[in-house]
Amino acid sequence: MTHERVYAGIRQGATILVTLFGLLVLTFCIGRLMPVDPVRAIIGEEADAATYRMVAERLGMDRPVYEQFLRYLGDILTGNFGVSIRTGQSVINDIAHVMPATIELATFAIICGAGLGIPLGILAAVRRNRLTDHVIRVVTLLGHSMPIFWIGMIGLIVFYATLGLVGGGGRMSDYNIGLAPETTGFLLIDAALAGDWEVFHDAVNHLVLPASILGYSSMAYITRMTRSFMLDQLNQEYVVTARVKGLSNSRTIWYHAFANIRVQLVTIVALAYGSLLEGAVLIETVFSWPGFGQYMTNNMLVGDMNAVMTCVLIVGIIFICLNLLSDVLYKVFDPRTR
Repeated sequence: MTHERVYAGIRQGATILVTLFGLLVLTFCIGRLMPVDPVRAIIGEEADAATYRMVAERLGMDRPVYEQFLRYLGDILTGNFGVSIRTGQSVINDIAHVMPATIELATFAIICGAGLGIPLGILAAVRRNRLTDHVIRVVTLLGHSMPIFWIGMIGLIVFYATLGLVGGGGRMSDYNIGLAPETTGFLLIDAALAGDWEVFHDAVNHLVLPASILGYSSMAYITRMTRSFMLDQLNQEYVVTARVKGLSNSRTIWYHAFANIRVQLVTIVALAYGSLLEGAVLIETVFSWPGFGQYMTNNMLVGDMNAVMTCVLIVGIIFICLNLLSDVLYKVFDPRTR
């Protein structure tokens, strides 16, 4: 058993290394295939040929492709992700500055999405083809069908401009910027640590609408998947047997059927969370949220390849880490996988 665990660990480690290497190759290829000249992005369109050659040599762009890749690989392994053309700062420092805003937004969104989506999916499956099921399916269909940026603009018009129930764009009001010392980068945590509850409530007021809209989008996906998983379990023979033995309906649903879909739901929620971390760019744009998605888009528009390639690499690493977390949770929820 010990040897099997060691071999399993070696296989998993080798898989991770191969995946990371493939991700590096893919990221490098994206940087070379995009219709953007990184040299021109640095020196501008009016620079002469001599300046172009000098900068190309400094960047190693005049070398063969395999040498460029080896140089890129060496820089990544030594933690050198380059300097952003747009900000003039280290790319990794820029990302470390904007990532907490996106994590904060995505975390509250997935709490809303999973917290509502899983119970609604179970309820829809239990009441299949009844009014409750039809209503839930319509709500989730709207969540899938309506463009998220459109929902965001309507939400701002209704809840901010008309009713005044929530804050507007950004992470907080202008008059509160800089009042709470930036300790962790997570505004709610920093405000709580500083004991500045006015800034904390202002940050919550600005967070609730974009997080709810993102949560609604992920809720629609999680609800539909939960309903599908539960319907499959409720049609199994063991459920019929449990009911014949006299078990209550709630115990049959939650203790037996739901227990068998927990592992599947872990994957669904993890993938939904990863998608929120890298795909919240539309909401971040609508709400002027200074997060990772907006940073990546702004740099892509100006051809800042150092920033774009690093962002793509980080997105891949996020999904790898979420898959590893899913594997760990599998063993917690299902002892048979240990």
